[in-house]
Amino acid sequence: MEAGGLPLELWRMILAYLHLPDLGRCSLVCRAWYELILSLDSTRWRQLCLGCTECRHPNWPNQPDVEPESWREAFKQHYLASKTWTKNALDLESSVCFSLFRRRRERRTLSVGPGHEFDSLGSALAMASLYDRIVLFPGVYEEQGEIILKVPVEIVGHGKLGEVALLASIDQHCSTTRLCNLIFMPAWFSPIMYKTTSGHVQFDNCNFENGHIQVHGPGTCQVKFCTFKNTHVFLHNVPLCVLENCEFVGSENNSVTVEGHPSADKNWAYKYLLGLIKSSPSLLPTEDSDFLMSLDLESRDQAWSPRTCDIVIEGSQSPTSPASSSPKPGSKAGSQEAEVGSDGERVAQTPDSSDGGLSPSGEDEDEDQLTYRLSYQVQGPRPVLGGSFLGPPLPGASIQLPSCLVLHSLQQELQKDKEAMALASSVQGCLIRKCLFRDGKGGVFVCSYGRAKMEGNIFRNLTYAVRCIHNSKIVMLRNDIYRCRASGIFLRLEGGGLIAGNNIYHNAEAGVDIRKKSNPLILCNQIHHGLRSGIVVLGNGKGVIRNNQIFSNKEAGIYILYHGNPVVSGNHIFKGRAAGIAVNENGKGLITENVIRENQWGGVDIRRGGIPVLRSNLICFGYSDGVVVGDEGKGLIEGNTIYANKGCGVWMMSSSLPHVTSNHVSYNGLYGVAVFSQKDGSSEFPGGHGAQENFSEDGDAILWETELEKEDDPLRRPLTIALVESNSINHNGASGLYVQSSEALQVITNVIHANGDRGITVAQSGQLTRVANNSISCNRQSGVKVEAQCKVELRGNGIYDNRGHGIITKGDSTVVVENDIIGNRGSGLQLLPRSDTKVLKNRIHSFRAYGIAVRGRAKALVQENIIFQGKSNKTIFQQISNNRECIMQNNKFLVLKKKSDTWRLVNPPARPHLENSLRGPSAAHSGQKVTAMATRITARVEGGYHSNRSIFCTIL
Repeated sequence: MEAGGLPLELWRMILAYLHLPDLGRCSLVCRAWYELILSLDSTRWRQLCLGCTECRHPNWPNQPDVEPESWREAFKQHYLASKTWTKNALDLESSVCFSLFRRRRERRTLSVGPGHEFDSLGSALAMASLYDRIVLFPGVYEEQGEIILKVPVEIVGHGKLGEVALLASIDQHCSTTRLCNLIFMPAWFSPIMYKTTSGHVQFDNCNFENGHIQVHGPGTCQVKFCTFKNTHVFLHNVPLCVLENCEFVGSENNSVTVEGHPSADKNWAYKYLLGLIKSSPSLLPTEDSDFLMSLDLESRDQAWSPRTCDIVIEGSQSPTSPASSSPKPGSKAGSQEAEVGSDGERVAQTPDSSDGGLSPSGEDEDEDQLTYRLSYQVQGPRPVLGGSFLGPPLPGASIQLPSCLVLHSLQQELQKDKEAMALASSVQGCLIRKCLFRDGKGGVFVCSYGRAKMEGNIFRNLTYAVRCIHNSKIVMLRNDIYRCRASGIFLRLEGGGLIAGNNIYHNAEAGVDIRKKSNPLILCNQIHHGLRSGIVVLGNGKGVIRNNQIFSNKEAGIYILYHGNPVVSGNHIFKGRAAGIAVNENGKGLITENVIRENQWGGVDIRRGGIPVLRSNLICFGYSDGVVVGDEGKGLIEGNTIYANKGCGVWMMSSSLPHVTSNHVSYNGLYGVAVFSQKDGSSEFPGGHGAQENFSEDGDAILWETELEKEDDPLRRPLTIALVESNSINHNGASGLYVQSSEALQVITNVIHANGDRGITVAQSGQLTRVANNSISCNRQSGVKVEAQCKVELRGNGIYDNRGHGIITKGDSTVVVENDIIGNRGSGLQLLPRSDTKVLKNRIHSFRAYGIAVRGRAKALVQENIIFQGKSNKTIFQQISNNRECIMQNNKFLVLKKKSDTWRLVNPPARPHLENSLRGPSAAHSGQKVTAMATRITARVEGGYHSNRSIFCTIL
């Protein structure tokens, strides 16, 4: 635009000298002038905003160096807010009839100070009329008695903030008042600096020092650009109060207390405050807003984007590589043996073959010897993560997450959850936004059915940031809470509300502490670098913990104990220095669809009566075990993917009774599932999650047991024996299942496949270990090994194509009943000296060795078995010495005779029979049914005893 030949830049220089009323008039000339006035945002509008004595920088005190999006809009919002206190002026006029004949009275300005009209504030108030302006000139004004405001007035300090100090105790009895640009200090006779019980008060650009401010409902207040130094703001039953852009420093108690349910009786200012809040820029997220707040941390580059859909595998070595696949000290699963060791167990020297394709074909044999080919399908790993298979963890590779495990933005979560959206949009009680709480004891205390909403605040260097107790409700959006000396947010005695989009870090205790039936919704927060746990739920605390990033905490990311019972879903819990989730001391919880990765200790740690439901989680890349079930741990562990942890997939200790079902346990560095007895009485557990911790803030921990809820949870059916059922355990560095326990155990309908050592190792079993209906295949050593003095029952299993023997036993009470032991490289069944074994109704075949081999003085009853001949130069049965304690009865030996011979396993069909064994929640939830096994064995004879024949044995 060029008017009168002047360029646009020159017009801007001229208009920069205009005052606010003149700018308004110019903007009304035409659209071109209107756009010209708007273009002065970074010049004249900025000058007007910063030069106003009634306000400060729009982003003070949290971000005073960050310019607002629009200086004009910021100035406009402050101007409108500063006029709220006069909105009821028309209500105080006389009746409409008289106002038609009455001349409108102009507001007066009363000056107070040396050399001015009045010497004190009290004398000026005695002469003031409705809406008069009282200006206090620089000086200190000390009132010797309580000041009672009977008429609406505006009290303003002249000059810069700090030049006018007022030592008084003011009690407001009028409908509205505004105070601006003043330093308030308490009078000598009362700590209360200001109090109102029914009217509306507005504070702009004031400082309050060492006193109290009280607002009682239906009274309201609006506070902006104020500093509170060791000052307590007490709000009782307020329907609505707004504290914006304020600083609270050095409080000896709570900075703000919100007490009581918002009053149903509302004054005139309520609707205007509500309209002002709705018209101001909202802190609620939009579609384009980024959930991650800027972090001034060393780990800033490690924070995840909320839309991350994959996990990048870090490091130079996978957990299942030889350097990291050694078993735990004291175990035998990883000890290297010779080709045929002292106990007769074969060790495969060839690399891992297949996941169920062709078996090794004897390529190292001479051509004139017999050649056998095994072509049958072994039950391999089940698909996980939305139908995909997880391969070996390779450095730099990534895992694509299914949609149920991907973090969502806060906006997406609020759109899905209408209740959460209603909470986030609600305004009731007290609204605190863009404030700074620092260097004191407490931030905000909400109690006795109080309601408070906090948006965009910073809480730092406090004892605690927010306390919510006694049926109160809070809404916390996009706050920063850090360096608290205790917990960041504390909920107790049925407190609740919404805690969403906050950045909570570097706190000395838990980031969020939930106790005594409190039930908040914790959504889309970052909780990290805490000196203890991220979230603690105890003492019958509940809550929904969803879609948070919880990382780099010194103790457990989420700690549940003393009958805490939250719902934990969709969170990413990673890089903690202890467990990802710890459930102790009778803690409960429904833990579903979380990504728990790269934690120093167990991904999930369950001890001391903990009884959670752990379902459909991805637990991966941990530096220790995936899931630890410690002493007296219980619970349902169902449908989880436990992948590439450096320790075991699942580690179970003595006296634990978990139900481990339908999990995918693969590529872990040690055992897939390990069951160990711990009888040394040690109570020292890593990372602090097993040690006794002091969670009793008020010394009331002993009272929790008397408050416990009595509830029957159908998800937690009681077990008397630990149960490992319907899991896929494959490609782990050591044995798929390792048992060293004096307690009973049931291992039922699992697929144990291609593990780096044996399929199942029973090193110690004081009570019966029952292994039934499992598929045990393609493991690097034997399918099953039973050590001395163990009580084991093997029933209905399919043991196929393992690199060593099918079953090798030293046990003094081993029962092998109705198993299919087919295609293993060693003997089908090897009985070692001093073992006592019953071998009944099995079907046994070995290509390269004996069907059954008895070494030394083994005691055995071999009865009603079907034993197929392998190579012609091997016998079906081998007995090293003359052993009268080995009894053979009613066995059927099948020898190859002619080319047309065909053997079928039809009564019963090939084992294991899995489709009828899936029951209860395992089948209902996972929806995965294992198909019946179809196995085909093809033997091609090219010379020797059957040199002119080709025999096929088909097992269907």
